[in-house]
Amino acid sequence: MPVVKHRAREIVLTAGSKTGGLLFLRSGAVEVVKDGVQIASVSAPGSVFGEQAALLDQPHTADVRTLEQSEFYVTDAPAMLAGDPTVALYVAAILARRLDAANRSLIEVKHQLQTGEPPSVIGKAVEKVEELLSYSGRDPTGC
Repeated sequence: MPVVKHRAREIVLTAGSKTGGLLFLRSGAVEVVKDGVQIASVSAPGSVFGEQAALLDQPHTADVRTLEQSEFYVTDAPAMLAGDPTVALYVAAILARRLDAANRSLIEVKHQLQTGEPPSVIGKAVEKVEELLSYSGRDPTGC
């Protein structure tokens, strides 16, 4: 796969755009920004970006911006996902872990609501769910 370099503070993916690309972080760090709010920062090599848009054939749902000089392996998403089962399974595993962690966090929020936790505690749990659903790293649970 070709490697693309980006300087710090460059937009790599733009919400609303449709690139058809799949990006794997080789080095560096990025932030994921949705509606002007940072919902994740990612620095794990192998983290993938653009998978949701590619799989759902829809525009990107968030901006991805470099925090420092970063390098990405870039490929055509449909061709890579259809042509390489290892990559397809890798992306599927990322999405499955993200969904599982978000489900567990959602249950935590429901328990907090039922027990009358303060809004600040519930708000932090909701932010965690949001981050898990938008995270593009290899292992969003930190495990």
